[in-house]
Amino acid sequence: MASGQEVDLLQKAATGIDGFDEITNGGLPKGRPSLVCGSAGCGKTLFALEFLVRGALQFNEPGVFVAFEETQKDLVTNVASLGFRLDELEAQNLLRVDHVHVDRSEIEEVGEYDLEGLFVRLGYLIDQIGATRVVIDTLETIFASFDNTAILRSELRRLFTWLKDKGVTAIITGERGEGQLTRQGLEEYVSDCVILLDHRIINQVSTRRLRIVKYRGSTHGTNEYPFLIDKDGFSVLPVTALGLKHSAQQDRVSSGVSGIDAMLGGKGYYRGSSVLISGTSGTGKSSLAACFAKSTCERGERCLYFAFEESEPQVVRNMRSIGLDLQPYIDQGLLRILATRPTLYGLEMHLATMQRTIKREQPSAVIIDPISNLDPIGSQFDISAMLTRLVDFLKANGTTGLFVNLNSADGNLEKTESGLSSTMDTWILVKFIEASGERNRGLYVLKSRGMAHSNQVQEFVITDHGLSLRDAYLGTDGVLTGSARLVQEAKEKADRNRLEWETQRKFSAFDRKRKVLQAQLLAIQAEIEDDELTMEAERRNEQERLLGLQAMRMDLAQSRSARTSREDSGVDN
Repeated sequence: MASGQEVDLLQKAATGIDGFDEITNGGLPKGRPSLVCGSAGCGKTLFALEFLVRGALQFNEPGVFVAFEETQKDLVTNVASLGFRLDELEAQNLLRVDHVHVDRSEIEEVGEYDLEGLFVRLGYLIDQIGATRVVIDTLETIFASFDNTAILRSELRRLFTWLKDKGVTAIITGERGEGQLTRQGLEEYVSDCVILLDHRIINQVSTRRLRIVKYRGSTHGTNEYPFLIDKDGFSVLPVTALGLKHSAQQDRVSSGVSGIDAMLGGKGYYRGSSVLISGTSGTGKSSLAACFAKSTCERGERCLYFAFEESEPQVVRNMRSIGLDLQPYIDQGLLRILATRPTLYGLEMHLATMQRTIKREQPSAVIIDPISNLDPIGSQFDISAMLTRLVDFLKANGTTGLFVNLNSADGNLEKTESGLSSTMDTWILVKFIEASGERNRGLYVLKSRGMAHSNQVQEFVITDHGLSLRDAYLGTDGVLTGSARLVQEAKEKADRNRLEWETQRKFSAFDRKRKVLQAQLLAIQAEIEDDELTMEAERRNEQERLLGLQAMRMDLAQSRSARTSREDSGVDN
């Protein structure tokens, strides 16, 4: 190929079938025939009819349906339950339904035969409304009347070539053959796209699967994809999302329990994240889920609660016993509790029902309680795949998902049977702590991606007034809860009181001693002051006596000096 030469990519015709266009990267090959095969009751006719109806309603592409088994009246009646009004589409020249009657008893094979009559009839219907989509359902009916397989195969090839030349996007349905996809074994080779439908029973639960066997000129999903048929039509459920492109929101939403919010950095869960609450029976998992639902509704946001164990009245009554009244939020339309027995549907039906309800209700939070109840209706692989698809769907929509899981009491609590824990952003475990003949609840955060979180075991308390957490109480024997904690707290309180009394007594004795010593010190100081005064008086007296003696000596000295002077004078005379 020359450099820079452009390659014409295969054009595709969107089917409008939920999920199918995703796994085929756009739909069926446009202007080419596709084969839809499978055993009886697998949904071939409904798939083909929805391809025509969606084409007419969503893409304004008229279509022709040629039936060899069901009459026009039967087809109109059969698909009315899916909301498809074939008679209205025919009136609008968007659809033509033609029934070709074939009765083996009325046919006699003489010489060669061909499908020229079918070509003329089909060409007229296509030209009448300008159809771009064609369905032939099913050729086995007409071919079963003939034994010449060589001519049959030749006419099959000619039919597929004729459809290509007409430029219509065609679906031919075929019955599953022995050891091959169809009875004739040729349609699968001349078709540009081959889709195999399968209907199987697993654990007494109906399960449908779709697989794209081949798709010329296009990449496509190669897995077996669950699908279902319900009142909204045909839905194909991809096993996983095509890519991990979920946005990471920074907003935080409260768990509804202040203690849990405190353990998660004081802010709660990330909005749009997935949260798992697991534990053994009776640990309070559903109560935590109800608190989250109430917290969501208090913010004026919608919450969907899928319950697999209890009916809505039971949930409301049981939560009211712990101080959570959910009825006002149900009356306001902020909370919807959808209670269903898990065994009512297969896994695919549950997933499709959830997805469609979420799309319709647009909640900001979804609760599944509990996921462990899905165990009886599928293998662990199927359950894990189903829940992974649900988590992907919620994250793609920015919806916070809270999943409740019942753990086995004799198993590893830090493990889920479905393997869902690896897809969870936050995982909270609640368990019983047995001590001193009591069973009390403990709660801790196993992981919480993208945020700092506590590594402490908190005592989880359920009362008539709601839920609360207590700080971890560590004793000599480990974490103490319940009455053991109360006894230890009372003992430590008594020890503190006794210590305070002893300390107060010592302080009082010291104070008394201090006062006695202070009094003694005052007495000594007074005695010293008295002695000082006495000594001062004696000192002054002594000074005065000395001064007196000194004065007397001076007087005596003066008197003696005077006598001497008189004596000397008498001698001279």
